[in-house]
Amino acid sequence: MNRRYLKQHKSLYLMILVPIIFTIIWNYWPMYGVIIAFKDYSPAMGILGSPWVGFKHFTRFFQSYFFGNIIWNTLRISIYSLLISIPLPIILALMFNEIRVKWFKSTVQTISYIPNFISVVIIVGMVNFFFGTQNGVINNVVTMFGGKAIDFLGSPGAFPHLYVWSGIWQGVGWGTLIYTAAMSGVPQDQYEAAYLEGASRFQCIKNITIPAIMPTIVISAILATGGIMAVGFDKTYLMQNASNLSTSEVLSTYVYKIGLVNGEYSFSAAVGLFNNIINFIFLFIVNKFAQHVGDTSLW
Repeated sequence: MNRRYLKQHKSLYLMILVPIIFTIIWNYWPMYGVIIAFKDYSPAMGILGSPWVGFKHFTRFFQSYFFGNIIWNTLRISIYSLLISIPLPIILALMFNEIRVKWFKSTVQTISYIPNFISVVIIVGMVNFFFGTQNGVINNVVTMFGGKAIDFLGSPGAFPHLYVWSGIWQGVGWGTLIYTAAMSGVPQDQYEAAYLEGASRFQCIKNITIPAIMPTIVISAILATGGIMAVGFDKTYLMQNASNLSTSEVLSTYVYKIGLVNGEYSFSAAVGLFNNIINFIFLFIVNKFAQHVGDTSLW
């Protein structure tokens, strides 16, 4: 790449300069602070002045009595969510694709997208509105017929279901967008040829639509699995209470309580680093598996 080439395309390089600087500042420069996971960090001494302690904080976390419970809670909610959130948008997108009445299809799709624009705080408020013990809609119906109110929000066993299914309701419609876009690229003459050969709609879905969107499905599944330990902090923390803590305490909420509430910055940084490493390992394994099984992968 010579100077003449750079001068000729300088406007293009200037265009990408801003996002590159933004990415370096907000995504890479903060990674410098991860070294506090290996130090006894003190704000007064600073990052470089704080003493090194090696893997002390990692060892403390691995040997703590709550380590197994937190990891299990995080994995259970994540795997539960993945098993539902990956196939449901695909199924819904296939159903949308089979609707032939355009105005009805547009209306149904729009309705399914709307929950995605509702904030997490409102979603949790809706969960409380429907499942609250005192004035929840479901418990009001139960007590109206002579039953006893059920403490859904305080039940450890109910927390994973409330968390996952409220998230599915919020995001399943929006999740169909990428698959709907992929389906729109399938040549219509393939369907016409299949119908002329006597194929049913189900056979067209099985032999034409699904193979066409399979690369999109694989990439989406790999990316989703790469965040298997990243259970959302905000929603979990808002739904958390003393009664359901045994199943609602996950890595993200634990890091917040230890780091910001208790001020143990080095320990919380070690837990967060461990979380990111596990996510990367899962991403690498799933990507290698996708390479071995098929031709689609992230790298």
